This record gives sequence, C-alpha cells and structure tokens, in this order.
Amino acid sequence: MNAPATRSRFAQRLVALTRKETRQLIRDPSSIAIGILLPIILILIFGYGLSLDVKNAPVAVVLEDTSPTAAQAVSGLQLTPYLSPVMLTSMRDADALMNQRRVDGIVRVPGDFSRRLAAGDASIQVIVHGADAAKANIVLRYVTGALAQNALHIADRAGGAPPGTGIGAVAIEQRLWFNSANTSTWYLVPGLIVLIMTLVGAFLTALVMAREWERGTLEALFVTPVRPVEILLAKIIPYFGIGMVGLLLCLAAARFLFEVPMAGSLAVIVVSAMLYLLVAVGVGLVISSVTRNQFLASQVALISSFLPSLMLSGFLFDLRNVPTAIRIVGHALPATYFMELIRTLFLAGNVWSLIVRNGLVLLAYAVVLLVVARGVTRKRLD
Repeated sequence: MNAPATRSRFAQRLVALTRKETRQLIRDPSSIAIGILLPIILILIFGYGLSLDVKNAPVAVVLEDTSPTAAQAVSGLQLTPYLSPVMLTSMRDADALMNQRRVDGIVRVPGDFSRRLAAGDASIQVIVHGADAAKANIVLRYVTGALAQNALHIADRAGGAPPGTGIGAVAIEQRLWFNSANTSTWYLVPGLIVLIMTLVGAFLTALVMAREWERGTLEALFVTPVRPVEILLAKIIPYFGIGMVGLLLCLAAARFLFEVPMAGSLAVIVVSAMLYLLVAVGVGLVISSVTRNQFLASQVALISSFLPSLMLSGFLFDLRNVPTAIRIVGHALPATYFMELIRTLFLAGNVWSLIVRNGLVLLAYAVVLLVVARGVTRKRLD
C-alpha cells in the first residue's frame, strides 16, 4: 500500500473518531460542566474571594501624651486605607483589644513624647499581633511606613529634620513596578489560569478516559482497524478544544472583569497556554491508561496534578522561601514553569529569555508525556 493512501485512511479514521468524540463530549453534561462552567466558577470564587492584601487593619493608637505634637506624629495612620486606627488613652484597653483579636497591632506614644522629641531622642512603640506571621509583617510595614512618611512631612514643613530623627527634608517618590495597582488580584488571577488549565486538561481527561476503559468503549475500538495513536489524537482534540474555550473565558475575565493588565503579547500567551494544555492532557492520558478506573483516576489526577499546582508551583508561596526539598519538587512540576511564564507575560511583558526557556521546558514535558501515553495505550486486553 502506498504512502498517500495510508495517510488518506489515517486522516479519514482520525476525522471520524474526532467527530464521534466531539459528539460524545457535547452529549455529556458533566464534561461540559467541568470544562466550561467550573473554570468560570473558580475564577470568580478565587478572583473575588482570595486576596493576599490587608486593608482596613484595625490598629489601637494609645496616646499617653495628649499634646498636639503627639497627635500630629500619628496622624498619618488615619490617612491610609490599609489601616483603621482606634484611638485610646490607656495601654490596658489596648492590651484587652489585642488579646480579643479586635486589633492587629498597637501604636503607643509614651507620655514624655513631646519632651523627648524636643531633646532629640523621642520614640514610638509599635506592637503587632504575630499569630499570622505574614499578616503581621504586612501590618508592621504599613504602620512604620505611615509613621515615617508623616515624619518626613513634618520635617518638610519645618524646613529640616526633627531633632534626633536623622530624617532630612527629602521628598520620596514611590513607584511599584509590575503591579502599579498594588493589589494581589493582579498576581493571583494569572495563576488561576494555570490551575484551571490543569483541572480541565489533566482532571477532565483522566476522568473521561478512565470511564471509557470502565465501559469497554476503548476495547470495542481495539477490534477495529484504528491504531492507538489515532485513538489518542481523537481524544486529545475535543478536550484540547474545550480547554482553549476555558482559556479564552479566563483571559476575558482577567482583562475585563478584574482589569489585570496584559503587558505581553496575546499570541505568546495563547501559544504558551496551548503548550501547557498539551502537558496537562498528556498527564490525564497517562493516568487514565494506567488506572483504568474513574474513582482512582480522579484521585490520582487530583493528588498528582491539581494540588501540587495549587501548593507547590508558586501560586501562593514564593518557592525561594520554602525548604530545599520542597523547592526541588516544585521545580519538577510543569505548572511551575507555566506559572512563571504567564505571570511575566501579563505583568512584565515579553521577556524573551524567560519565554524561550520556560517554553522549551513545557515543550519537552509535552513530548515526553504524549510519548508515554502512546506507550501505555496498547491494543490489547489485560
């Protein structure tokens, strides 16, 4: 048989199988729900419900010195939306509020503040509740920043530095790169795309393919002239398509709903997502071919793909701040490279050195996983 005829029959079988899988996908409400409705629900819940920002943090301000100078020293705390000062005159009341977790910190202005300020050695005590270390550091930065900024304003109006502070009349020009809105939404929403692509690609593919094994559909196909590679391609194409629909919904929500900037090229973002979706689909195919059981496949997909992508890819935690063993595991995950890639494309732009490096890693993962999936999907009954 000549090569053109072989390619023609291959294309005919592939089109027929793909059409069958697409119709089956459309008739399956659960697949549509996981592939399209679940991404919408996740991006709304995570986008609106998950935030690493600290706003309106209650802080007790104890003014043991009731002079105008002392009040002016802490007036900056009332000018920031990140803090909600509670004015008190007793440290005992502040301690009670702290113990009840009604305030996250205490700013104490001692009774001799004005006198010591004139002498050049004044100080303000800042106490922060440390149960949540991350939040404590954020509140501490907000409080000290507001106090320092207010000291600069006082010094500027006075034409010099307050005695003993070492702060000159210097104007500070602040700028935040790559997140000018200073909101965690810009940081989290691109990462949500990684989680959703993982869920649609790995979880949905593993679940549906395992169901095919359980029902014997694949075994029925094995007695036909179709080859395993044609079966795999016919499975990949519809779910790849539904994954791309989920991606477009995520991109639309990121741009128009959460107003996340898109500094990089949309084409590069889409191509990168297509690479990662192939990786996720490859993971799902391998899991389903090995387990051949819906429940087991769903659990393995959840444990091996979605949860690691959530916890160890840099979505919530910077991998540079975790133990070495965890960092090694995190860098073994393809989601880590796509996470870094898509966040850079959204917030920083086309950094080609990073794009090429992470893109090649994703391409290598995709090739290896699809080859493995082809190897474990054989026309035989076990």
